[in-house]
Amino acid sequence: MKLEAVSIFVDDQQRAVDFYTGRLGFAVSADIPMGEHRWLTVIDPDRPEAPQISLEPKGHPAVAPFTEALIADGIPFCVLGVDDVRAEYDRLSALGVTFTQPPTEMGPVIVAVLDDTVGNLLQLAQSVG
Repeated sequence: MKLEAVSIFVDDQQRAVDFYTGRLGFAVSADIPMGEHRWLTVIDPDRPEAPQISLEPKGHPAVAPFTEALIADGIPFCVLGVDDVRAEYDRLSALGVTFTQPPTEMGPVIVAVLDDTVGNLLQLAQSVG
């Protein structure tokens, strides 16, 4: 058994795909019309066998209160691993990405938290130990 995909709930699928591909560097893996919404997944283009991220619309009534509570408390929805948090922070900041936490050393990791523009905080993490 292995993890195939994880869902990130988004306010707007098109804005999400634009951000996740244009800013974060993911590539579209699937984009299938499904009525009002799409089955939309992105992958790490350097690791196409890795789990996909499904950019899910926030249609379920439980999703909005859940994601709003996470943001209100400053809690990232998920963690994205990077080789160099400070370099990614500089690169993404230059692209206009908003960070709620700059690179911060926390024991064996360096983390930073960004706003994905579609209703989530994401954490970048680099192992240093």
